[in-house]
Amino acid sequence: MTALRPMPQDAGAEDIRIAGALFDVIATRTADVEGVSRPAFSEVETRTLAMLVDFARDQGFDAWYDAGGNANFCLPGHRDADRFTVVGSHVDSVPFGGNFDGLAGIVAGLICLVRAASDETSRIKPLHVLAMRGEESAWFGPCYIGSKALTGKLSASELAARHKGDGRSLDEHMADIGIPMNEVRGGKPLIDLSRIEAYLELHIEQGPLLIGKNIPAAVVSGIRGNIRHRAIHCVGEAGHSGAVPRAFRRDPVLAMADLLVRLDESWSTILQKGDDLVLTSGVVGTDPERHAMSRIPDEIMFSLDMRSQSAATLEEMRTLLSEEMRQVERDRKVRFEVDEELYSQPALCDPSLVAGLEAAMERAGQAPFVMPSGGGHDAAVFGAAGVPSAMVFVRNQNGSHNPKEAMELPDFIAAVDILYEFLKVPS
Repeated sequence: MTALRPMPQDAGAEDIRIAGALFDVIATRTADVEGVSRPAFSEVETRTLAMLVDFARDQGFDAWYDAGGNANFCLPGHRDADRFTVVGSHVDSVPFGGNFDGLAGIVAGLICLVRAASDETSRIKPLHVLAMRGEESAWFGPCYIGSKALTGKLSASELAARHKGDGRSLDEHMADIGIPMNEVRGGKPLIDLSRIEAYLELHIEQGPLLIGKNIPAAVVSGIRGNIRHRAIHCVGEAGHSGAVPRAFRRDPVLAMADLLVRLDESWSTILQKGDDLVLTSGVVGTDPERHAMSRIPDEIMFSLDMRSQSAATLEEMRTLLSEEMRQVERDRKVRFEVDEELYSQPALCDPSLVAGLEAAMERAGQAPFVMPSGGGHDAAVFGAAGVPSAMVFVRNQNGSHNPKEAMELPDFIAAVDILYEFLKVPS
């Protein structure tokens, strides 16, 4: 990677060149059979951080690892600033995911540093760029692991969660890379949160709104919280598919379907009342080793993910889930076995930061647009820890958690423009 050159007249084109090269090299070196796979707290994740560190040092920036094993970058002289703004996101991905989910936020921060180092007409507030580990829930179940560890909010049950591949605990995986686990287990923050003036996160939009409205970027108003169950088991009774009459069946597949239809009907009612909710069951299956087309299965497993910007709506859905399970158990003579709930509370972005980003968006020549976030993000964790937090979305086709993510680099630079305008010190 080449060292920085003075800012050319067409700074946007140079930003696109630098960002595109960085995205491409990381995609190539973390490629999987399809898309990219950067497992949380893995060697691949460590290697990705090292690539970012190499890039930053090539540009003459300070680069270091914090106690959580995350990489940090800043302009020379800004590391020891009394107060600073953090622009950050995560480097891990879901299996066979897209290259931009998480990584775009880190590259955005680095591009802000690149601009600031070359910009002779203005200066920016002290800025630390944070490249975090372990945001995705795909590997262990809990989400926002890296930011929760930094802020002292990682629970014992989350540390006990098992990796989907090797079965070892999150605690063990974190210890393997040298994280001080006594402090993490004791709920002690691994960084001085009082020095962080604001946490800002650029992220690809994970839905179709910006595509539909033909808008390259947006300011985010708030982040949905969620109630998640990684594996709910519905237990019934096996039988011959042709010999057991309906009245005698204890079919867990139909019981699960009954439950999900009931939840879907409640979802529709909640939306009609003007409240916010999304509901997903992304993993569903019987054991193919024990079950067959001609056999009534005795058990089915499914995941459940309920999200809302309203804590009251999530509480309502928690109660409804329990009630509907009990009713289906009575009606269909089955039993639901529920694993431990994973919960993340909703988070509103800091109003003053949202207003500041709107103003920056206008200064960057864009019509201000504000929208909520359907997905969860590390910004919610920093906000819950008392750090004023906000986000910027960039238009992205084909959603996220998808190897076909299609963020256009000019859209990405439009979102970076919002951050950079916000970070500028008034002249």
